[in-house]
Amino acid sequence: MKKIDAVIILTSFPDGIDLSGFWRELLQERLVACVTTLGKSESIYRWEEKIEEAKEQSVLIKTTRDKIESIDARIKQFHPYEVPELIVVPVIDGNVDYLNWVANSTGLNNQ
Repeated sequence: MKKIDAVIILTSFPDGIDLSGFWRELLQERLVACVTTLGKSESIYRWEEKIEEAKEQSVLIKTTRDKIESIDARIKQFHPYEVPELIVVPVIDGNVDYLNWVANSTGLNNQ
């Protein structure tokens, strides 16, 4: 069985930004299989030596490892933060049918 190199990208955006058009573009370009917005969250963090608080929306992006650089570049273009969050978590196992769907949706199985 072929190993699917799936990953989950964690990111966040300021609360209130409509991301639907942005995600649709990434889907149309086959950079992502699925984007899940987890709703409102509050982040407390250190930025430029100050403690900051922000209302945000957390996002999970399901994709494959070969798409990370392109997604990172697109998020940097769209994101209002100077340093947007982008954390990649490897998927070490999962439902084979789901992982194949991720690979097919991002064009990995068509290469």
